[in-house]
Amino acid sequence: MAVLAQSDAAEILARLSAMALPAHKTLREPENGLVMVRGRIGGDGAAFNVGEATVSRAAVLLSTGQVGFGYTLGRDHEKARLIALCDAMAQSDDFADAVEQEVIAPLRTAMIAKRSRADAETTATRVDFYTMVRGEG
Repeated sequence: MAVLAQSDAAEILARLSAMALPAHKTLREPENGLVMVRGRIGGDGAAFNVGEATVSRAAVLLSTGQVGFGYTLGRDHEKARLIALCDAMAQSDDFADAVEQEVIAPLRTAMIAKRSRADAETTATRVDFYTMVRGEG
């Protein structure tokens, strides 16, 4: 699900459009809400509230009985609905393999490639500092 949460809604939709989707209905219309973001700081790692973040959530029911839930940061209702649909399909014996192979795996591969490119660009600008020891005498 982390792969879906980090992907764009258009990418997920493009992957799902290539599949035969099962009959489904919306249990919970996509809606916005807030979650508290917590962090840790200091030597003891004490938790503190950083602030709130906006999230969108949705729930979908397949005709075969599986219920899927989708959460994503931001206000993207369509993305939350698509994630919920993928979650429900991943729980179904009939669709689990197809969702993994046709949606999640390609998105994971693209995400890893994007991170690798960003890492390569960052590495190219890396500066190594060193100290020369000055010899006395």
